[in-house]
Amino acid sequence: MSLPQPSPVAVDSGEHAAGEFSSEERTQLLRLAHESILSALEGRDIPLDPPTTHLSEPRGAFTSLHLHGELRGCVGYVLAVSPVYRAVADTARAAAFEDTRFHPVTLTEASNLEIELSILSPPQPISPDAVEIGRHGLLISMAGRRGLLLPQVPTEHNWDRITFLEQTCRKAGLPLDAWQKGATIEAFTAEVFGDNQS
Repeated sequence: MSLPQPSPVAVDSGEHAAGEFSSEERTQLLRLAHESILSALEGRDIPLDPPTTHLSEPRGAFTSLHLHGELRGCVGYVLAVSPVYRAVADTARAAAFEDTRFHPVTLTEASNLEIELSILSPPQPISPDAVEIGRHGLLISMAGRRGLLLPQVPTEHNWDRITFLEQTCRKAGLPLDAWQKGATIEAFTAEVFGDNQS
């Protein structure tokens, strides 16, 4: 059973696109992500009240940071634990300073970061046969372990459906065949956009 997490989780990322959020909303969210990181480095607060009703809707979100074309951090919330506007601000800071795979982002690096956001739909149970490459992200959990891969990951790596299921199990620290042996399988979609995408 999936429960909201008090802290973000690190995941792999890639690239994709969709269309629920307007161009203006995308710009607002990307600007917020940059400002959230910069304000943390400068020790100042920023307003986190959502500017629109749509951006106040609770959603899962991931922020991926890239520096000179290389991943610099990727952290997010699987489930909708806060309004999407606040989730973007929180995950941007977490990606910059709490992704244990990387050293914290510096003030010099902050101005050169390229940001990609993934806004998630709520995870829903799915049968393995219904998983669609390029459309679904996966969340697989079992025995207190949980792994997540965004929808763009299997496309980026040219994985088929079985490999995608196996690699999500691997991400959870589970045997590759756990998806066939009682693990909970949930799917979600993601709208992905970033500084270099229209």
